[in-house]
Amino acid sequence: MPPRTLPRKIIAPPIFKGYKPYGCPKKKKEAIELLFEEYEAIKLADYDCMHQIDGAKIMGISRPTFARIYETARKKIAQALVEGKEIKAVIGNAVLETHWSHCKNCNKRFSDEECQKRKNCPKCNSENIDLITNTL
Repeated sequence: MPPRTLPRKIIAPPIFKGYKPYGCPKKKKEAIELLFEEYEAIKLADYDCMHQIDGAKIMGISRPTFARIYETARKKIAQALVEGKEIKAVIGNAVLETHWSHCKNCNKRFSDEECQKRKNCPKCNSENIDLITNTL
């Protein structure tokens, strides 16, 4: 039995479901799955310009674990760019700190705190809402 890894805390899920390359041949290529924790590591290190030790603290993991997650994410993104593959965001081993919802009509993602347990989308007022699961 493989060792069990502890869940990584994620502040917010990605705002996208995925990315598709534009202008590539229409051959069916297997999509690259970017885990929420990999997205979070890229966001903290590259977008927020955070040191790995600080990002690791936010995610509740060690700095070496953060570095491994970050490196895996970079390799996946590079592979998708070079090989013209789609990137899909998947939950993976992440635990969201709060409940998040997703509007199927306009693709907005929002937290319960943001909308105080609304039953409709704050952007388009649709009731076609899904709960993004796997919370603390």
